Amino acid sequence: MKAHPICGLEAVAALFQRRPDDVQRLFYTEATRLDVGAWCALLAATKRPYRMMPPEELARAAGTLHHGGVAAIARARIPAILQSTDIPAALRQPDPILLLDGIGNPHNLGAIARSAAFFGARALILHEVPEQAMPSEAAYRTAEGGLEHLDLYRTRSFPAVIAALTPLYRIVAATLSPEAQPLTTLPRDRPVAVILGNEETGISPDVLAACRRQVRITGANRPTIQSLNVAQAAAVILHDITRKTDPPS
Repeated sequence: MKAHPICGLEAVAALFQRRPDDVQRLFYTEATRLDVGAWCALLAATKRPYRMMPPEELARAAGTLHHGGVAAIARARIPAILQSTDIPAALRQPDPILLLDGIGNPHNLGAIARSAAFFGARALILHEVPEQAMPSEAAYRTAEGGLEHLDLYRTRSFPAVIAALTPLYRIVAATLSPEAQPLTTLPRDRPVAVILGNEETGISPDVLAACRRQVRITGANRPTIQSLNVAQAAAVILHDITRKTDPPS
């Protein structure tokens, strides 16, 4: 199975917490030596290599200057195939989920995953189309461990999966349409599944047609820009749908 580097203390910590058996080797600098001691002990016990090296050598091993002083080489995590006829138990929980329809930038994928994990989302479902970014070195680096804390799925049958999830979730598409209802008016009576579309073209027509409700983020009364970056939008939406109602005074 293909392996790739996962860089940064937060991302590597999440990797060792969630799937330590997938780590093949570990590189680190003098500055992070004390932080990685427990991981080195685990690798030593299972006869897997680890090594301290200068930052410039670590940059070559990790393939990036943005390594944060530590890089683990780990087996790639392949999102599970999701069939519309077999929704797993993990997707029958009350936590929100995100469906990504052609999010092409791996940094956006990582940022969305970071926000999703922070706000307690359960899973990301990725539309397996050519423009959709899949978990990669850049996505893991941006996610700061978030990808490790989410269930990851992929499917080519996005509309069919939406239909299968409809009895379980209030499924909403985030759009800029003037007909979309303000996010703040969304009922909170059931778990929410949010569809986010491609950075340039938005949600594809067939996916949008399978969704019964559209929502939009309302900005200032006279906003100076039209919209947010898709990763920013994901964070705003997740904050809104997971916030607790203030108790009566």
